[in-house]
Amino acid sequence: MIEAKNLTKRFGPLTAVDNISFSIAAGEVVGFLGPNGAGKSTTMRLLTGFLDADGGSANICSYDMATARREGQFCLGYLPEAAGGYPNLTVREFLVYCGESRKLFGQELRVAINNVCSMIDLEKALDKSMKTLSKGWRQRTWLAQAILHDPPVLILDEPTDGLDPIQKEQVRSLIHSIAHKKAIILSTHILEEAEVICTRAIIIANGRVVADDTPKNLADDKGRMAHAFHRLAANSLPVMAKPT
Repeated sequence: MIEAKNLTKRFGPLTAVDNISFSIAAGEVVGFLGPNGAGKSTTMRLLTGFLDADGGSANICSYDMATARREGQFCLGYLPEAAGGYPNLTVREFLVYCGESRKLFGQELRVAINNVCSMIDLEKALDKSMKTLSKGWRQRTWLAQAILHDPPVLILDEPTDGLDPIQKEQVRSLIHSIAHKKAIILSTHILEEAEVICTRAIIIANGRVVADDTPKNLADDKGRMAHAFHRLAANSLPVMAKPT
């Protein structure tokens, strides 16, 4: 349902995503791990069609995001990193706007909003304006819009960022509850989170995949992935600019 094939993205002399390939099927929750600047967010933006690739392809539910972007985007929910915007809308108005843009209207939209707010405990913020929200409430609001239309694919960039421990556990439980019918890729800096909720982990460094395996296979005898992560990612050579 998610496929990256030889995906490449350059920004001037910097190759941010370097010939990345992987696929994610329904029922998989894949942790996308790597140090800052590894290319995680850029890869996710390529998968969503937010950025155009310089090489290779991104496919969502068999739709090529270069040639059938609109169709692919209807199949996915996306939580961007440090999401923001729409300051003058209330949370309810924002969710209505997002729902209608995905062809949800009337009673169907009201039910979808009620369901998603119940799932992530968002009811208390519905009539607050986006500009007044704390980081945690804003993060939950943007997560709500990602799952509002019950898409088969979820692309989540740091989904628990800004949440308190109870809220983080709620999000983890939510992901567990819907994972059986969706293809989910999530970026996180919290290795313990990937150990708990992910069925697979992809580690990238310098724009390249350096590991693609189960958390169990990457873990040490204490069940922790930190050693493998540091060995594969933290000790990687700096990115070298490629000749133009």
